[in-house]
Amino acid sequence: MGDEVEIRPGLKAGKHGKPVYQSIFTEITSLSAGGMEVKEAQSGGLIGIGTYLDPSLTKADGLTGNLVGKPNLLPPTRSELILETTLLKRAIGTKELVQVDNIIKGERLLLDVGTTITVGNVVSTKKDIVTLELARPVCAEDGARSAISRKIAGRWRLIGYGIIHS
Repeated sequence: MGDEVEIRPGLKAGKHGKPVYQSIFTEITSLSAGGMEVKEAQSGGLIGIGTYLDPSLTKADGLTGNLVGKPNLLPPTRSELILETTLLKRAIGTKELVQVDNIIKGERLLLDVGTTITVGNVVSTKKDIVTLELARPVCAEDGARSAISRKIAGRWRLIGYGIIHS
């Protein structure tokens, strides 16, 4: 308690042109774990963090997918991802066995990176390496994994995973 924390990617700033996200800095006012107040928390498990943030920032789960940590120690914010992909033979969750085709330039894919869900437009592909421009930035280290889903028959279906590279 009392530590300053950074929330990244943060809030969308700038209404014209390409959106820019700014980190949020605040102080921890309370911590709870398992329904009890605690003075210190470690990663893992569910932790409730009280802050001085305006509650309107969290309406409609506006900060879902953001990471919280000590300032300047969080992974980088990325608005573009380079993924080394591994595709499944068949899509998961379809009634019929739908074979997974290669990812193509211009395709929109749903990515799950940690706790963040975002859509990415494929800007280039080379063998198993795919570059995507993200609708919403993610905060992730090199080597982190991302689930990849494609819209099949009007629903997002898991087609593989990717490992993030610089």
